[in-house]
Amino acid sequence: MNVTETNAEGLRRQLKVVIGAAELEQRLSARLDELKGNARLKGFRPGKVPKDHLRKVYGRSVMAEVVQQAVAETSREALSQRKEQPAFQPTVGLPEDEAEIDKIFEGTSDLAYTLSFEVLPKFEAMDFGKIKLEKPVAEVADADIDQAIDRIRSANLNYKPKEGAAKSGDRLTADFVGKIDGEPFQGGSTEDAQIVLGSGNFIPGFEEDLTGAKADEDREIDATFPEEYPEKSLAGKTAHFEVKIKEVAAPETPELTDDFAKGLGVESVVKLRETVKTRLEQDRATASRLKVKRALLDALNEGHTFDLPPTLVDNEFQAIWRQVTSDLETSKRSFADEGTTEEKAREEYRDIAARRVRLGLVLSDVGSRNQIAVTDDEVNRALLDRIRQFPGQERKIYDFYRNNPELLAEIRAPIFEDKVVDYILELAKVTDKPVTVEELYADPDEPGHDHDHDHHHHDHDHGHDHDHHGHKHK
Repeated sequence: MNVTETNAEGLRRQLKVVIGAAELEQRLSARLDELKGNARLKGFRPGKVPKDHLRKVYGRSVMAEVVQQAVAETSREALSQRKEQPAFQPTVGLPEDEAEIDKIFEGTSDLAYTLSFEVLPKFEAMDFGKIKLEKPVAEVADADIDQAIDRIRSANLNYKPKEGAAKSGDRLTADFVGKIDGEPFQGGSTEDAQIVLGSGNFIPGFEEDLTGAKADEDREIDATFPEEYPEKSLAGKTAHFEVKIKEVAAPETPELTDDFAKGLGVESVVKLRETVKTRLEQDRATASRLKVKRALLDALNEGHTFDLPPTLVDNEFQAIWRQVTSDLETSKRSFADEGTTEEKAREEYRDIAARRVRLGLVLSDVGSRNQIAVTDDEVNRALLDRIRQFPGQERKIYDFYRNNPELLAEIRAPIFEDKVVDYILELAKVTDKPVTVEELYADPDEPGHDHDHDHHHHDHDHGHDHDHHGHKHK
């Protein structure tokens, strides 16, 4: 094998690898020896087929196999001889001329092929000790706990039967029968349905036409299913409903008592306040963490300047762009509706793609240099958290992930990223900054904020950026 570098422009590399005809012949001969013991050809005893006859019968197909194996082995060897690390799987350029291929298979010509790839850039990590960050912190006050408990009470309303007409917020208990073109349809009829007026849980027109109804009243309603209704056989169709109202009940906010707390699974009001306080503190700690992580990633992005492998950036951009255009198509919006142009959007998203690649390389380098690793236990815990989102399908989801290494890699990546971020935060100078809860949760993408490409509430910044226009890239 002979290897020469034919291109070294920036991070792009191309190697020419030549495997001599004599080496190919040796590989072919060794492969025919392997086949000789197993060959079964008419007219020959098992294992006694002459090698020359095997060459005549199988020569071309075996040589194709030999060439494929030789390319795989020599390309790995060629790369291992270099100290550069390819950014992705190299592209192999094999001869395309039929006459040249015939000569190679006949053993009269050397095999020459190319390896094209890009290498990961070499760079010096910035001094993390010089990074200065402010961590926004919003303490939980008694008033915050009071407001949270008020929201819990409002979400657990009691309903008391009342006389008189139903209004928005009231709950009706009713039987109804729905028909389309005079025929009942599946799911269109029920008994003792609970209908909260103004909730929007029923198709447009249904709740509105029950406003003013009284107990023991019968009403007839026409309501139209939306065009985008999930059940396609009903989408866009108008249904006629015969409704019998059994009860009208007005909402009442429950009193804050120990009995109310017990209904929520805690033994007392005191314990409820403790539980709410703990949850609020956890939520705010998570928000603070996300904000300081965002600031750190901004600093890492700005603090490292090096060339990026063009193909990595392009692949990242294409993934973002497919999601962006898909989101626009789904929402039936255009770039003009988003206050931009396709050209400007492409430029912005390419910047985001470059940011992601740069941060990915920096975090990977820091993790590698400092032996930061993700344990199997950490992956399993994260996997269990994920499969809990699929009640009743835990085993199926678990097996699906365990049998697909690439999906496990998607779980491992954000864990690794957070561990590296924690490592850098320990070295950086981080000071707490008291803020209001509104400031803590403010979306920096909203008007009045400076960061063009901030990513509110996205833990894994370089992999899940949030763009100017509200599209999420996954």
